[in-house]
Amino acid sequence: MAVNLDKPGRWKADITKSVDMYNDWFMKFAPEAFRSTRVKTTKDVEAALYATGNMATITPSIIRDNPDILPTLRMSTCPPLAVDRLIGLSGVSSNLVKSLEKNKLPSRMNSGLLEKDLQRIAGIILTMADPDIFVWLGRKMPPEAAEIHRAVTIVADRLCGAVANPIIRNAQEKRQLAAIRSWLEAQGYRLLQNTDAVRFDSMPSGTFSFRMNVPVNLEGGVKQVNIPVDAVIMPRKRKKGGLPVFLEAKSAGDFTNTNKRRKEEAMKMSQLRSTYGQNVQFNLFLCGYFDSGYLGYEAAEGIDWVWEHRIDDMALFGI
Repeated sequence: MAVNLDKPGRWKADITKSVDMYNDWFMKFAPEAFRSTRVKTTKDVEAALYATGNMATITPSIIRDNPDILPTLRMSTCPPLAVDRLIGLSGVSSNLVKSLEKNKLPSRMNSGLLEKDLQRIAGIILTMADPDIFVWLGRKMPPEAAEIHRAVTIVADRLCGAVANPIIRNAQEKRQLAAIRSWLEAQGYRLLQNTDAVRFDSMPSGTFSFRMNVPVNLEGGVKQVNIPVDAVIMPRKRKKGGLPVFLEAKSAGDFTNTNKRRKEEAMKMSQLRSTYGQNVQFNLFLCGYFDSGYLGYEAAEGIDWVWEHRIDDMALFGI
């Protein structure tokens, strides 16, 4: 039985309630997230300026010894450089830049090529260093303490915008999974602690797990890969040979990003059904900005959903 996908008459009211719920959470959580992020990013910027002699010296060895310095360097240019823009301008390996962004060096990169690519990155940063932030560059007098503090503040502000959003998304997902857990445990379900030892389709009845890997077939069944599913729930009244209910927790702070991401769920549904049959229950747990365009797309793909503000609808999935 469909829960929400076949009831477009109530989508508009649910969208409004969902947006209000997300905004209420955001107003309470976001200020603290930004404050804690600001403290960390300010320390990162201060460390970067110290390592580079206040942006006077940027060498391959500095980047190699401090790979976590790259985000600060990208935000120190005019204009600030996105990861892909830096890759395009420098002509270096995307794997190198993305590894540096994760605070590590590529494990298999030739040392000579690594040195050359790091030099290219350093050259781009030095050429594009923002003279309105680092006002001491090009003059003989060293920077004053007030000038350094001002530069740190500006770059930290730039970094906060880039770093805080993922922190907010992760916190929202954590909160959503906590809500699912609380609801399930109230219904008598038990969380599986060691999911590595249990395959998803052999879970005991009345149990659930988070972020479980589910193997699916690719390329006509020739290749198999694991896809992560946020919540996997084996109903208490499990039919013989029955599959668990798959649930993806989704939140969004604006309508634009949801429409960009809507194909991700359709792809997972397609992979699951092509591997395990048309009876697969793959549903969404939504909170935030999901408009009628998004909902209509998912409904057309046969994907149903539960709104977090009406979490008791989960029972309608047979849970």
